[in-house]
Amino acid sequence: MTEPRFKGTASPKSHYNMSKIRSKDTSIELILRKALWKKGIHYRKNYKEIPGSPDIAITKYKIAIFCDSEFFHGKDWEVLKPKLEKGSNGDYWVKKIERNIQRDDEKDKQLLFEGWIVIRFWGKDITHNLDECIRVIEETIFDVLMGMDLLYY
Repeated sequence: MTEPRFKGTASPKSHYNMSKIRSKDTSIELILRKALWKKGIHYRKNYKEIPGSPDIAITKYKIAIFCDSEFFHGKDWEVLKPKLEKGSNGDYWVKKIERNIQRDDEKDKQLLFEGWIVIRFWGKDITHNLDECIRVIEETIFDVLMGMDLLYY
């Protein structure tokens, strides 16, 4: 018999909030995808053909893009972890987020091994600095194109 993933009880408010969190088509993904589409950059969403099913995959250039929420992917983990440990269900959240961080690292390594370029953006970077995120992607595409040109000499 398997152990339940969550031990303890969640308040109705917590339960409701958690039920609204999406794993695909999040607001940050939609913002970034819309901006890429406007720039004429074609992509696949939640591309299952490669490890980790990146939120956005620019297959032509082998670029995998992940849009990570700060909480669930452990931004500033050294600061967040002690706060979570003091809160209710601290053990659960610390284990969950540490496993997410570990899984992200494993996915990145696997994708790099398979020749993909991995880009990760924090949600706040997408919402507050969208132009900068697009610039990073465009420069990465440019770098790939320049590398391709070198192959033909």
